[in-house]
Amino acid sequence: MVTKKKVSKRVVKKVSKRVIAKDGKKVNLKIGVSKLGTSRRLNKKKPKHNIERVSTGIANLDNVIEGGFEKNSTNLLVGGSGNGKSIFATQFLIEGLKKGENVLYVSFEEKKKEFYINMSELGWDLEEAEKNGKFFFLSYTPEKIRTMLEEGGGDIETIVLTKKIKRIAIDSITAFVMLFDRDVEMREKTLALFSLLRSWTCTSLLIYERDPLIDKRESSRILEFEADSLILLYFTRIKKERERFLEVYKMRGTNHSTSIYSYKICQGTGINVSSRPYPGSLHRFQMK
Repeated sequence: MVTKKKVSKRVVKKVSKRVIAKDGKKVNLKIGVSKLGTSRRLNKKKPKHNIERVSTGIANLDNVIEGGFEKNSTNLLVGGSGNGKSIFATQFLIEGLKKGENVLYVSFEEKKKEFYINMSELGWDLEEAEKNGKFFFLSYTPEKIRTMLEEGGGDIETIVLTKKIKRIAIDSITAFVMLFDRDVEMREKTLALFSLLRSWTCTSLLIYERDPLIDKRESSRILEFEADSLILLYFTRIKKERERFLEVYKMRGTNHSTSIYSYKICQGTGINVSSRPYPGSLHRFQMK
């Protein structure tokens, strides 16, 4: 009968090696194995770290980004006029309302009454959500954002912290970056804004208006680099009609789809992304 002790000695003897020490003397170097099968346990792969996700609320989009935005991330939505950016952002907040979260919409351009009327046409009663103390709307100016960064906090931070906001949408950040004549100052203030948003530990979505097919401004490159994710919305002409398309250009920590998806804006549901990638060929652009 071969005992475990005898087997262990054989293993040690087998892996013993003779080496030459620096002083020229020969020594035995024994490499021991404490238990049989230890090497198999050491080679076992560690389980993949699970990232907590926040649903976008956009039909079929979560399926291509591993379940949604990373929780507490700062995300950038880029598109030209008429692509449904405000609808996308509102839909993202409504998903939070469905989960019992408090949400904040910061608008630089549209007034609250006008915004509520436009969204009611899609079947969303945000005024009622505001009365229930779940939805918060704040009209702001780009200048106030700059002051907020210089002084720290401001009205937005007060609402975020006191109301325990979990999701925030800013529509749009375009006017803010246009305040700065020098690229250096714009970069500095943009980084400060992103840093402030991350300190609030809520998931944020920033709208940036530009046509990703033709616009290559320096401001967009700074924003796109700093954001945790970048989603593009754009029109492309297919035969005699223009169609809307969505592309996840980047998303940190996410094995996202690199395909292009068509989408529609529908009454009652908002943006609906196709469950399958667009089968035809499109003019793809390069972001430089």
